[in-house]
Amino acid sequence: MANTFKLKTDTAVGTTLTTVYTVPASPATTTVIIGAVLSNITAGQVKANVQIVTASSTGENADDVYLVKLLPIPAGSSFELMEGKVVMEAGDMFKVESDTASSLDVALSIMEQT
Repeated sequence: MANTFKLKTDTAVGTTLTTVYTVPASPATTTVIIGAVLSNITAGQVKANVQIVTASSTGENADDVYLVKLLPIPAGSSFELMEGKVVMEAGDMFKVESDTASSLDVALSIMEQT
């Protein structure tokens, strides 16, 4: 198995739930989220949502879950989301949204295992 470290980014995320990263299905991949930083690039406070949307429709990992919901991030500040690790399977998605248009930059550090 090969382990590959990667950085996935998105800029100016707004009021639509935006996919920052999707775990590849081919080749079969498991991804470990090592870190995630959300940065407020506006002059006012924003509230952020981060969600894991799973590719599974049945079983123990078939639920879409929020890692944070309505997290306040002050103007010009950032928030380091990950204290531990999150494992994602093929087809799972890491999504982010804000309550303010074009307000969040996202940096996602991952390790893909193929």
